[in-house]
Amino acid sequence: MPTLDREEYIEQSYLFRGLNNRTEKSDPIQIVMRHLRDEILSTTKLPIAIDFLLAELTHVGTMATAMKKIGHYFAPFQTFLVDAAEDELGRFDMRRALLILEYEAKFRAESTDPIGMFFFQFETICQNHLDYDYGLRAMAGDGIYDEVWRKWILSIRHRVGLVDLADLVYVHSEHYVARRKKNSELDDVDGDSEIPEVVLFGEKEGRIALANRGKEPMYLFSALQRQLNYPAVPRPTKKDPIDDLIPKMVKQLERLEMRTKLMEDEQRDRGIDLSQFYNKDK
Repeated sequence: MPTLDREEYIEQSYLFRGLNNRTEKSDPIQIVMRHLRDEILSTTKLPIAIDFLLAELTHVGTMATAMKKIGHYFAPFQTFLVDAAEDELGRFDMRRALLILEYEAKFRAESTDPIGMFFFQFETICQNHLDYDYGLRAMAGDGIYDEVWRKWILSIRHRVGLVDLADLVYVHSEHYVARRKKNSELDDVDGDSEIPEVVLFGEKEGRIALANRGKEPMYLFSALQRQLNYPAVPRPTKKDPIDDLIPKMVKQLERLEMRTKLMEDEQRDRGIDLSQFYNKDK
């Protein structure tokens, strides 16, 4: 899949942010998306993509199926996130997916660095406990990666979990190559003293990976973000339960008021007026 123009990703980020913010008020996503379509730049291809998404939402009720059909516009990893959010058996909700999609599209608009995108996407999978095999295949289909990157990402699908990510990054970094050349007796992960054919990560990434071997992957991501300013995967802010306290109290008071009124009517020997509960539309 080829990468899109910068303005496409800017408008995508605006779309995902708008969907996330405006659906908080329980507005149907179709209505929100129609309004956002009018706000999107007509010089981009996103309005056409939105029309396709709306048609699929109307007939099928999902967005991921439409995104798969227009894979020349939406990246496979974007489709992967929406598909995971629409899975009824999963714990990955749509609001979190839209938040990540917003930041990912913003990063695509600002940079074409495959290393930064790799760490961002991999952290997304780790942080949200998503399917590694499906996720890595989606990553490999992204246009930001060249053929060398794609082959390597596909090759590590069955090694994730058996070999730490820090080890994988370290042995495919310039720092590892420099150490092997300087001292052939240094240990490596696979027990092989030869220099790897594929070197994807730089000197600094290799040093950080070496320092995080045997640790939690999240420590590696955090160190990369601190030291090299790589983008962090956003986490949804926890909603303060106090914000819902007043609406809940109002509903409870309304119920108490109704019950009190029914009890008063019954005590006055008038009985309960059931006509107020009739459906007036019939």
